[in-house]
Amino acid sequence: MAPAATGIVVALAAEARALTSARIHPERLVSLAEGAAVWLSGMGPDAAHRAAHGLADAGAGALAVFGVAGALDADLRNGSLFCPERVLDEHGRNYPVHAPWRARLQQRLAATACPLCTNGALLSVREPLLTTAAKAAARGRHRALAVDMESAAVAAVAQERGLPFLTLRAIIDEAGDSIPAALNNSVDAWGRPRAWGLLAALCRHPGLLAELPRLYSRMQRATLALRAVAEATGPTLGWSP
Repeated sequence: MAPAATGIVVALAAEARALTSARIHPERLVSLAEGAAVWLSGMGPDAAHRAAHGLADAGAGALAVFGVAGALDADLRNGSLFCPERVLDEHGRNYPVHAPWRARLQQRLAATACPLCTNGALLSVREPLLTTAAKAAARGRHRALAVDMESAAVAAVAQERGLPFLTLRAIIDEAGDSIPAALNNSVDAWGRPRAWGLLAALCRHPGLLAELPRLYSRMQRATLALRAVAEATGPTLGWSP
């Protein structure tokens, strides 16, 4: 990849499809236009850490995280975009994003119809926050507006390698949403449904069937917002050295 281009970490297959129509293979670099590249890492900080190092080793001039996140603040609604000022982890480490890059991205996203928040912090956690109580506790402790599982790991690699860093998230679940653990456990590391796992969950908990349309609608709205970002910013997500 071009040394000045963006290396983008995405955790989920649906996030990758929102970014590009190119065929994306898990856990490897896939080249995009304008010298950029994407790495489909799978969920969690360890996977994101490996992806970020892989992109940096390949010559990325900047690192970004692109995908969905959960809201901790009630004002962040499903389908809105969040480009935070900083990323936090559960141990209190604080990683500021690259301010000029964030400003350029904000200008480009002004042309989209998606609500955009560019203030405050994004919290990265090791395990998903599935209940409203868990989200409220994280909000109270860290004062973050939203939560993901990958951004702090990529930010740490960017800091270590001396690279600009930015994260752009579309909100999928709102602060008042709960996600049934049985459904969360029925997808693989890349967010793809495991057919037998999903069937087993529905057999054990038939009431979960009623949750599927809501969750599908939430994901559709978030991925539409991500597609609008990709169209507005191009494959580099607005990075310019």
